[in-house]
Order: sequence, then structure tokens, then C-alpha cells
Amino acid sequence: MILHQTDSTAVAEPTEQVGPIKAERHETEPHHPYQVLRKLPANATPAQQDSAIQAVFHVENTHLSTRPDTLHLPGHDKGKSVKDVSLPQYYRENFFSNDPYYHPELDGGRVGVAGDPMPYTIRGDNTITGLLLGCFILALISFSKSRRFIVRQAKNFFYEPSSLTTEVAETSNELRFQLFLVLQTSLLLSIISFLYTQDCVADTFILSSQYQLIAIFFGVFTGYFTLRALLYWMVNNVFFGRKRSWQWLKHLLFITSMEGVALFPLVMLQSYFDLSVQNAVIYVATVIIVVKILLLYKCFVVFFRQTAFFLQIILYFCALEIMPMLSVWGILTIIVDYLKIKF
Repeated sequence: MILHQTDSTAVAEPTEQVGPIKAERHETEPHHPYQVLRKLPANATPAQQDSAIQAVFHVENTHLSTRPDTLHLPGHDKGKSVKDVSLPQYYRENFFSNDPYYHPELDGGRVGVAGDPMPYTIRGDNTITGLLLGCFILALISFSKSRRFIVRQAKNFFYEPSSLTTEVAETSNELRFQLFLVLQTSLLLSIISFLYTQDCVADTFILSSQYQLIAIFFGVFTGYFTLRALLYWMVNNVFFGRKRSWQWLKHLLFITSMEGVALFPLVMLQSYFDLSVQNAVIYVATVIIVVKILLLYKCFVVFFRQTAFFLQIILYFCALEIMPMLSVWGILTIIVDYLKIKF
């Protein structure tokens, strides 16, 4: 037995033996690197393990075949490589030359058939959800600081004080609070109009985002409330005087802000609790009818209580309240019809 040192590891090399001893050596010869590694010490280095494996297993060189390629159609010449620069361009290009599956280095894109996209919902829109949540929090904060003002306005709305009673003017914070509620009313009406349009009219528009359609609706309702207040101011200032005109605008601002408070539960129910469109329409119609009745009552108390001309109040209310509302409905219908995609 002769020992050869290879990387600090002794590997036994058998001497010339014959007979049963050689047969026993052949039977105990390792057939797997795992068997060689088991015989090494536990602290053997990777270099020592590699040397031991190379000493037992000898890898022979593999020579590739040099025979010509015969994988072509019978009766045709041998195919040429596309790497040959002498080939014409039409020979280099084929039907699959631009196919991404023919070029593994390129992105193949989507595999299979694309499924139907998920429909847009308010509950999955983080922007609208955050906006509604912000409006709710601001409304609660404002209400906590202005609840006395709201109670006083409600009492004055249903009970007209006498002329000897000193009228309490609104502060700047109370006025800003009412204007904020009017803007919230415009936002809620725009969201309700968008949901109704999406469910009953069309769900695809030429706009790049649904926010643009909601912004258009918001601008229409804000312009409606502003123009209505200006129209009331001009007409009432001419026929009833400045004092009654200011008194009417205060009541109009208060009832419009309360309209938004009444519409807020509807938006939450329709957006996050799947309220049906039919029930939503009934809810909105009920709120609008109640608001118009309250405005008609206040119009009679402020302007026509001392007279018995009921025809005048009907004409006044229809001209300044009903017709602008119908005009807004017509404008929204025209906008939706212009923006929707017609198939």
C-alpha cells in the first residue's frame, strides 16, 4: 500500500494484488461522491473534499460529433445558418422573425386572453373615499362648534321673530361653515349624478378619468347654486327691498346646507352598502321635494304673508326655483350625451 499526499489528505492507492484481495477492493470501491466525503474528517476543507473526489473519480473528455447535419428535407440541399453574412435579406427573415416567442431575449407580453376588467366602484376609489371621509370629519368639527347657530337658524326658519326683536348676525366662522356645507352639497349631488349616470346611462366616456366627469358635475352644481343666489338677490332687491332680500338669502343658504347633510347618508349607502338605484332615486326625490316645500313656505312667510296673491307666489317660485332646477337637469343630460362613447 502506497500513500500519496493531495492537499493534506491521504488517499490510499492500492498496490499490485491478485486474487480475492483485488475482488474485495472492487466491491468496496465508492460509487458516489457522498461515500468519499463520509470517509473524510469532519473538519475537511472544501479543497480537500474536491481533491479526494478527483482522486477517486476520473472524468473523461467528451468529444462532440463531427458528422455533417442531415436534418433537412430529402431532395433539398443542406440548410444554411442565418449567421452567414452572404445570405440575402429575404432568406434571413421569415414569418416568425418579429415574433417575441422567436426571440427569448424579448418580453413576450401577456400570455392568454385578457379577462373582463373590474367595474369602477366608489368603494374601491381611495381618492373619493378619502374626500368623503374628510368632508365627514370637517362637518363634525364644524357642527360641534356651530351647533348653537344651527339650532338658532332652525328656530328662526320655522318661527319668524317680531320686528322688535334684535336680529343676531352671523359671524364669519358661521358663514364659512354654511358655505362649506353648500360646497359639500354640490359634491354629494355630483357623486350621486355620477353613480346614476354610470348605472342607468353609460359607463364609458371620452374622458381619461372618472374624476373629470365628477369635477364637471361639481362645477355645474356649484354654478347652479351661485347663479340662483344672484338671481334671487337681483329680483328680490328690486321688488321687495334689500332687507327682505338679505333675510331670504340667509334662509336659502341654511336650507341648501342642510340639503347636503340630508344627502350624505344616501351617498354612503349607495357607495358602500349597494343601495339600489331605484331606492336612491326615491330618496333624492324625497329630499328635493321636502326642500322645495320648505323654501315655498319660507318664501310665503318672507314676501307674501301680508298679501293674498297666491298666483304671484306660484309664478315667483316656479320662475326662480323650479325652472333653474329643470335647466340644470337639461344641462347635465346634454353633457352626458356629449361625453359618453356611442357604440
